[in-house]
Amino acid sequence: MHSVKSSDGATITYDRTGSGPVVILVDGAFCSRAFGPMPKLTPLLADHFTVIHHDRRGRGESGDTKPYSVERELEDLDALIQVAGGSAHVLGLSSGAALALIAAASGLPIMKLAMYDPPFVAVSPSAHRAPVDSVERLARLIEEGRRGEAVKYYLTQVMGAPRVMY
Repeated sequence: MHSVKSSDGATITYDRTGSGPVVILVDGAFCSRAFGPMPKLTPLLADHFTVIHHDRRGRGESGDTKPYSVERELEDLDALIQVAGGSAHVLGLSSGAALALIAAASGLPIMKLAMYDPPFVAVSPSAHRAPVDSVERLARLIEEGRRGEAVKYYLTQVMGAPRVMY
């Protein structure tokens, strides 16, 4: 286990394994270095790449600084890219895919980008739409320590998952 300080002082914890070009894995919202599909993917990639798998800010063993912002996660990714030698390949999953795309679009030195299942929604009139106040409501639930309710609200009201999914 290693760590790097992000520009706001938050400690970002990561594992580094394998050899070859660096690929940074960016997990989805509910995942960490210990949970989700990336821990199983890491050894498969490590035969060909140096794999950096981190706990996103506020997850696992990584720190956090309030309030949350996408820009801070971009700074975290930039710190990891600097640890990698100044550029890297990036593989993002779910919200990590969206974050990786934003990072690449913002000019971070990402050599190649792979994304799986980014949470982009359809724009057809019949598509599910998140409530207009969903960001504020999620922030309030999290601030009040009601994390289980925040997850349920996110999955059902924001993402539109059917009730059977939780």
